[in-house]
Amino acid sequence: MKQFSLNLLENFNKPFVYLENFFKIRALLDTGADFPVWTVDEIFLEKIGGVKINSNISFGGFGGKTTGNLYRMKYFQLGDLIFPEMHIVAKKLSLPCQMILSAPMFHDLIYEIDNVHHKLNIAIPDNKSNIKNLIIYDKEGKMYVACTAVNEN
Repeated sequence: MKQFSLNLLENFNKPFVYLENFFKIRALLDTGADFPVWTVDEIFLEKIGGVKINSNISFGGFGGKTTGNLYRMKYFQLGDLIFPEMHIVAKKLSLPCQMILSAPMFHDLIYEIDNVHHKLNIAIPDNKSNIKNLIIYDKEGKMYVACTAVNEN
């Protein structure tokens, strides 16, 4: 089993991860979120390779329904996890982070939020890949997210 840890920021009561190897952004791990969300200006998302693929999509979250723009990021890295061509919803929010990491991103992984040592510990089982395909799609007017591993043994 492959394992790695990411640092949690200590001055917050929520699990904010500092992504040193991805443009030095802060991300909130939200285990109740279905969709990864870009929470700041879309101009920066476009500068780092985000391409808008749909505008004004409706999705659930934040206590009800809201809207945002759907992007495809050329590449996203979370520690040893790689998400090529990852879909993400852009919705400007008042949060001290640039991104929300959603539960489906951790499908088939073992993860632990260690608030004592300020670590996000992630384990990738031997029969699972560290490369993940994450897509957001519309089915009969409702948005869904799917995250599957690439090249599983």
